[in-house]
Amino acid sequence: MGARLENGLPGHDVDLFDEYCEHLLVRDAQTRKVVGTYRVLTPAQARRLGSTYSDTEFDLTRLRGVRERMVELGRSCVHEDYRHGGVILALWGALAEFMVRNRLDTMIGCASIPMLHEGVVSGHAAASIWNQLSRTHMADIEYRVLPRLALPVEQLDGSLMVEPPALIKGYLRLGAKVLGAPAWDPDFNTADLPMLMRIGDLPPRYRKHFLGA
Repeated sequence: MGARLENGLPGHDVDLFDEYCEHLLVRDAQTRKVVGTYRVLTPAQARRLGSTYSDTEFDLTRLRGVRERMVELGRSCVHEDYRHGGVILALWGALAEFMVRNRLDTMIGCASIPMLHEGVVSGHAAASIWNQLSRTHMADIEYRVLPRLALPVEQLDGSLMVEPPALIKGYLRLGAKVLGAPAWDPDFNTADLPMLMRIGDLPPRYRKHFLGA
């Protein structure tokens, strides 16, 4: 997507949060090749580090009341040959088990929208997706957050009929809410939406699928 990463290891995404996170992997049972990943920053590790990744993009002051039960999800990635739904469901199932086992109930993360739309780098698609979701999937006001480097949505065409990325649509089906306007991430060339999801908000069919209850 045009990411520009300067971490000393060409072709790799590495940052200071990696060594503090739990890393969830899905492997192909036959080849043992890694085909899906997530990283999970627990409340205890976030305290050790002094921050979450989301804190670098948003002012999360209003989330202070849920931080003790809040994990941060990030770096969700599924190999392009395996994007048929099974891998992401396996990842989500493992995450649900992790949350219940550790008595955690809230997940946050930055969900990325590419700045590249129809071959042109712009924020119009991101502004349009934000306009759609701000009318239908916003969190309650007490959980709203502010971007540190805001995408200038008021200067962009927010009227495009574009679908949110598959991962965002998946989160919304699981009951996730949008916490505020998107931040611009120049390193990854994306607009990032802050999102929050709670185990208690899982729709019944997903609760039964992931938790057996």
